[in-house]
Amino acid sequence: MINPESEIHIDHKIRINRVFEYIERNLDRDLSLLSLSEIAFFSPFHFHRIFKAISGETIGEYVTRRRIEKSALDLIHKNIAVAEIYLKYGFSDNSSYTRTFKKFYGVSPTEFRKQNSDRFSKIRQLESKNGQLYPDHDKYICAIDNLKKWIIMNAKVEIREIQKIDLACISVIGHQNLQVAYQKLIRWATPMGLINRETNMITVYHDSFKVTEAEKVRMDACIVLNAAVRTSGEVSVSSIDNGKFIIGSFEIGLDEFEQAWTGLFLWMNENGYQKADRFPFELYHNNFNDHPEKKAIVDFYIPVG
Repeated sequence: MINPESEIHIDHKIRINRVFEYIERNLDRDLSLLSLSEIAFFSPFHFHRIFKAISGETIGEYVTRRRIEKSALDLIHKNIAVAEIYLKYGFSDNSSYTRTFKKFYGVSPTEFRKQNSDRFSKIRQLESKNGQLYPDHDKYICAIDNLKKWIIMNAKVEIREIQKIDLACISVIGHQNLQVAYQKLIRWATPMGLINRETNMITVYHDSFKVTEAEKVRMDACIVLNAAVRTSGEVSVSSIDNGKFIIGSFEIGLDEFEQAWTGLFLWMNENGYQKADRFPFELYHNNFNDHPEKKAIVDFYIPVG
């Protein structure tokens, strides 16, 4: 068994991360085992084995899932035709797209869009997991109204253009692995003098919990850089490009993060904004363990067009 901290394993993760990034940018292209193995500089045989060991899925399973999940987000957030969506994500015809979509969500893309016409099925999914279903429209509307009030009480929301943010980051799959990634990042950054009371940490979300299972969500654990650095091991240099964002500023408990995200997306739609094809992120201003009430002082950023 390969040691997860070994140079070989770290090199494999770096190469596979490069493949993840390529896939996200090219979901409408040929993403065959052969073409992607060339991106990773592995033979197809070794690439198949290493990719599955790191991601938990075969390359075919991963590519199909990402295409369907991204198309689901377009159905929720964008007013574009289903035909345009399936072509955008590499499906040749509506029947193959619909058949594959049903395997993931149990309904056709058209029905999925109807069910999510209010764009807040996340609330239904969260409550359903807890065995508390909303049986009628009135209770659902009540939940939405309560969420609007919660956002007014707990968030300062603004629209702002931000400048490019340079980052050092470690990529992980699965929310359960995020804390370990930050621990590794801090161990790397501390001897270089990059950690102090003014240092901001950021979590970048490549996937959405609305459509991706928590253990498969891909994230970057990051620290903000003020100068160029030489990275090593799993740490890579990345950036958040300048652009317009909805920014929600909160002082909340960790158990309120999902509610805050859902409420901020609700605010986005209520105010006529549309999410851009960039990644949302969280920027932390404190260590919640140091807070007298164990609360995080955090800004949530949603990119908008």
